[in-house]
Amino acid sequence: MKEDQRYKIKSIIYNKKNKDISIKFSDNYTGIISAELLRVESPSAEVQGHSPKEKKIILNKSKVSITNIEKVGNYAIRIVFDDGHDTGIYSWSYLRKMAENNFELYKDYLKKATKIANN
Repeated sequence: MKEDQRYKIKSIIYNKKNKDISIKFSDNYTGIISAELLRVESPSAEVQGHSPKEKKIILNKSKVSITNIEKVGNYAIRIVFDDGHDTGIYSWSYLRKMAENNFELYKDYLKKATKIANN
């Protein structure tokens, strides 16, 4: 299977109760990503900035929900959150990387958020 083919998505299902999305990729890999992690790791300039030094740590999003998921062409989705954030375009490859690194990303986020909260 071509490298870019494995990033293609077969299905995305939002679980309102658990506040997460289940993503099934073309190679049958399935990943689950919480709405909180999707929100705090949004690929938007608002969160990521224009360089790694500008990345913001978004706090207090443990209760955030997804209100809408919109397809963007054949390569991404735009997620609308109940806190009003809607500017992130999540490419298939970005979602795959998030799914594969879910625990590490969340652990890193909690470490940084705790450091900010304790200052």
